[in-house]
Amino acid sequence: MLIIKDSDISHLNLRNRGKVRDIYDMDDRLLFVTTDRISAFDYVLPQIIPFKGIILNQIAQYWFEQTEYIVPNHVISASAWDYPREITRGDEHTIGQLAFRSLLAKKARRIDIECVVRGYLAGSGYAEYKRTGGVCGQMLPKGLAKAEKLPEPIFTPASKSDTGHDENISFEKMADMIGSELVERLRTLSIQLYAFAAEKVDKCGLILADTKFEFGFINDQLVLIDEIFTPDSSRYWSKDTYEPGKSPPSFDKQFVRDYLSGTDWDKNSEPPSLPVHIVASTLSKYIEAYEKISGQSFAAIFKDKA
Repeated sequence: MLIIKDSDISHLNLRNRGKVRDIYDMDDRLLFVTTDRISAFDYVLPQIIPFKGIILNQIAQYWFEQTEYIVPNHVISASAWDYPREITRGDEHTIGQLAFRSLLAKKARRIDIECVVRGYLAGSGYAEYKRTGGVCGQMLPKGLAKAEKLPEPIFTPASKSDTGHDENISFEKMADMIGSELVERLRTLSIQLYAFAAEKVDKCGLILADTKFEFGFINDQLVLIDEIFTPDSSRYWSKDTYEPGKSPPSFDKQFVRDYLSGTDWDKNSEPPSLPVHIVASTLSKYIEAYEKISGQSFAAIFKDKA
């Protein structure tokens, strides 16, 4: 098991190196490797957050297993020890790069829409509500406070961009792009997934404020792809600290964003280094998210392969 910034599996075809994940193309399959990189304000930072990639990958795999009864997904395996020899070559270093932080998946035809569900008014949704009284063309009751729970979860899609700058779109525009029948299926599935997870994490003291999904087709079957309910794709709050009208602490890289916002960095040049205590605090928050969601200790991830 390695702490890695960039994966280096030289015998495989690196398809894409994103802000956090490296994706390898294997004809009809994809190998996702979730690194320990961290980004903020559209920049990948110089430091890594040790074990962050493992935590994100384990949370995603937990939720893929939990939601299979709602919608099938693209997962083949998340165990590096079970991967075909063409991937690992039986090499301990390669297995070390992949252990606990990788996912072998069937290749799907991605639907270029980000399916966002909001149960609470936060982030860009709150900013849009303040300007227009609604989100993605859906009007909301007047006088809602920041972080307030919505009367019911809403589906607020965004166009998917490879540049990382997704754009909120209306339900009608989404229907024009991919067809009204598919939009209805995606909306129904997205809200069903959100409701399932929100109820589940409520029992462990968390609020799932909002989340996003990606879907695709394998042959003619609609499947869930990418990641699901990780702190990088979802906004989790603690029920203990939640208060409408205030921005609750979240279980992600908030310590990093808050630190960078307090420096003189102009957000248009290379970002500064992170102090050790910011790295440690961020890691602690990711670990806490994993343990609350899964009900297991962080150390338990490694017990079977120790």
